[in-house]
Amino acid sequence: MQKLFFSLVVLVFTGMGTFSSAQAGSIPDSFADLVEKLSPAVVNVSTTQKIKGGGMQMFLPFEGMPQGQMDQFKDFFEQFGMPQGGGKDAPEQEVQSLGSGFVIDPDGYIVTNNHVIDDADEITVRFQDETQYKAKLVGRDSKTDLALLKIDAKKKLPYVRFGDSDRVRVGDWVIAIGNPYGLGGSVTTGIISARSRHINAGPFDDFLQTDAAINRGNSGGPMFDVDGNVIGVNTAIFSPTGGNVGIGFAVPSAIVKPTIEQLKAFGRTHRGWLGVKIQHVTEEVADSVGLDKPRGALVLEVTPDSPAAKAGLEPGDVILSFDGKDIKEMRVLPRIVAETKIGASVPVTLWRGEKKKQLTVTTGELDEKEEAATESNKEEVVQAEGEKLLGMTLAPLDEGLRKQFAAPKKTQGIVVLEVDSGSPASARGLTRGDIITGVGQEDVASVDALKKAIDAAKKEGKKFALLRVLRGKSATFVTLPVSEEEEK
Repeated sequence: MQKLFFSLVVLVFTGMGTFSSAQAGSIPDSFADLVEKLSPAVVNVSTTQKIKGGGMQMFLPFEGMPQGQMDQFKDFFEQFGMPQGGGKDAPEQEVQSLGSGFVIDPDGYIVTNNHVIDDADEITVRFQDETQYKAKLVGRDSKTDLALLKIDAKKKLPYVRFGDSDRVRVGDWVIAIGNPYGLGGSVTTGIISARSRHINAGPFDDFLQTDAAINRGNSGGPMFDVDGNVIGVNTAIFSPTGGNVGIGFAVPSAIVKPTIEQLKAFGRTHRGWLGVKIQHVTEEVADSVGLDKPRGALVLEVTPDSPAAKAGLEPGDVILSFDGKDIKEMRVLPRIVAETKIGASVPVTLWRGEKKKQLTVTTGELDEKEEAATESNKEEVVQAEGEKLLGMTLAPLDEGLRKQFAAPKKTQGIVVLEVDSGSPASARGLTRGDIITGVGQEDVASVDALKKAIDAAKKEGKKFALLRVLRGKSATFVTLPVSEEEEK
């Protein structure tokens, strides 16, 4: 069965060629002629994975039920001695999952979701006429949840073409054809409900939202406009029950098309790289750095020897534009950088020291390898006296505190020893062990230095101070009212 992303069920649809059945925005008398032409290019995608023990496959068809109903089914199977899987000594079993896909090339290239074929030992695609083929994986991209398959049909196949998702408007008609719950060839229609949705699925979130009915098994298929062009790959639904409630999300073709072209050419993606960690610019952040309104992307960290470091970017900079494109909000920047040609020299406009600054950056290539490391540090408690400031007890970072809180060797700053309950610092998430390393772009290594920086912000008429904070190995910026009166 289809995999779940917490309360999101991942889905996708398939489609075919370009047709002029109706004008975009008009209401056709019927979608029948268009569907008849599109359906042959839509495929069902099934995968087989061998796992040890089985682990509750008995209940997979009931995913999405309320827990109480699930428990009743479990009790029923237990009462009648029916197997539930699990156990390290259980025999190896095959688990199957279903999804959708669509042909984009007559030579047998097929687009689907990465999560549909993830960890699959065998991939099979089946067409409307019941012919089926074994497929091989050409390439995948977890960041956009896309994958490209290839089959050898020994004949030219019906296929579809991508449309321009950037031209799609809220309210436009869309059509979905897919394989919900294994019911291949299912067709639903709806409209574009919203654009540029962010659902925390990845760094390039920019989903189209639709009310077209899509369910488990639709993952990997296309979203069509009324001209028969693929304008999106349906990837997720929001659902408290596991079924369709009229809120579905599709990766727009503006992201899908270049990603698939790279997977086809190289088997992987080649993306531009800047080398910064960034944060949203809120109203409080904008006030603290002197911006007229929230916009841009606030630089948290600059990776050593990265394109950003070589160009002179610094923590605390706000990136306002990249390669001539305005950064209206933080999440726009990663996509623009990723789509920039590797090795290109591009202009960057920054906000630094309450004025604009121009730099030129030569983009690098993003390393797609994902690294994970788990560290455990036993805290050796060090007794330290601190000073109170803005609802926090603070102390300079000495060697004892550095060891206790596992701070990097070269880090200089002030350790938060305690945060008063109900204080502005507590409300903004500051906690014991945080290390304040600066205010704005000015480093601070003592409580006195922090006091002076806050007093300076007051004199400049600012309501908030922008604290640069190190938490573990991650940096962040936290805005803090410069006085209790401002907080009230």
